[in-house]
Amino acid sequence: MAELTVSRHFVLAALAGAQRQGYDTQAMLRQAGISPELLKIDMARVSSAQYSRLMQVIWSVMEDEFMGLGPRRGRPGTFATLCTLAIGAPNLEAVYERAYQFSRLFEPALAMRLETDGDEARLVAVLEGEIHDPMHFLQESLLVIWHRLGSWLIGQPVELNSAAFAYPRPPHGDEYRQIFHCPLHFDAPETELRFDRRFLSAPVIRDKPEMHRFLKTSPADLLSRPDESNTYSGKIRALIGRDFSRALPDFEWIAAELHTSPQTLRRRLKQENTSFQEIKDLLRRDLAIYYLAREELPINDIAHRVGFTEPSTFHRAFKKWTGVTPGAYREGERGD
Repeated sequence: MAELTVSRHFVLAALAGAQRQGYDTQAMLRQAGISPELLKIDMARVSSAQYSRLMQVIWSVMEDEFMGLGPRRGRPGTFATLCTLAIGAPNLEAVYERAYQFSRLFEPALAMRLETDGDEARLVAVLEGEIHDPMHFLQESLLVIWHRLGSWLIGQPVELNSAAFAYPRPPHGDEYRQIFHCPLHFDAPETELRFDRRFLSAPVIRDKPEMHRFLKTSPADLLSRPDESNTYSGKIRALIGRDFSRALPDFEWIAAELHTSPQTLRRRLKQENTSFQEIKDLLRRDLAIYYLAREELPINDIAHRVGFTEPSTFHRAFKKWTGVTPGAYREGERGD
């Protein structure tokens, strides 16, 4: 069924190293099932499944887990070895300590260093050597992978208090809200994630067979498919469901289903840096993109399926989301 989509920016950013080294990035895109034509649309998006495949294609073709963006090659198997060390750790604190010690065995090092600051823990990006990362994709990937790997190992999301970036807010800065679900700070002294120190004592609950299955699609899936089952945004998305052709549940009903008051739920969503309206809009957008990839569905049908009674209103909304009409978008997806 329809899934979250990934901005064109992250597709181009992931390919920047391959492009710089002269690889055939169009062939890589096609191998991942992404039409190079689609990327001519500034606000285009791809499905998380396509994005996950693209990451795997880049890693296997380049034989470099740093995708040509780092100071050296990250040979295939580096991440898997880090995971094998991490799974033997007793708790999250030991996971991050082991992962850091392992990453420091290679020079120059690319890692996240764990520090504590009062009641907070900080994961700070450590990037040594000459980095070729014009879109900051390598350091953002480090943040996402270490955060989501830790969350997976302890079986619960490590809720972030804030995410900080040691560079100016980029034009696609809004996308970060859906990735980190917390307040964002740009032009910060260091690139780091902050969370409550109590998470450090959470025990590792995964075993080796689970890790074996996890590694079949990781870290590609960690980058493309966040586990949001425990965020309020994710819970609300699950409650709304995918059928926009009928009346959507209202906010009061959703708050009651989540055993909270509307006021508390509003506050929680604010902490996750989103709102009920935005969750509905992004769901509609992602669903529309999913349906447009299905050639047999007429555009007017898609308008109805994503909850628009008037096709003209759908056209206007879709153009606001992607910068082009549904018809032009579908042509891009086809590669016409």
